[in-house]
Amino acid sequence: MGIIKEFKEFLNEYKVMGLAVAFIIGVALTVLVQSLVNNIVMPIVTPFIPGGAWQTATFTLGPIVIGWGAFLGAVLNFIIIALVVFLIAKKVMKEEKVAKK
Repeated sequence: MGIIKEFKEFLNEYKVMGLAVAFIIGVALTVLVQSLVNNIVMPIVTPFIPGGAWQTATFTLGPIVIGWGAFLGAVLNFIIIALVVFLIAKKVMKEEKVAKK
């Protein structure tokens, strides 16, 4: 029974369950944000992209092809995820300003 007790103490001391929950919610949030960007934000941006296919939008400079459409989607995903994490951190910490500790 000693090893089971030590394992339970390990889980409690390092807050493994809280970390696991946060990870699972983070993965679900990522899927949600990707859907938001792909299905709501980018259709608004698409008319401004030549050809209308934002994910495959490229810029060709001689033999170099820059796939800026997929990069734009990734940047938007990052910005939205960072904003949501900031808002959650601000709410959880109940501070006027989220600052380094």
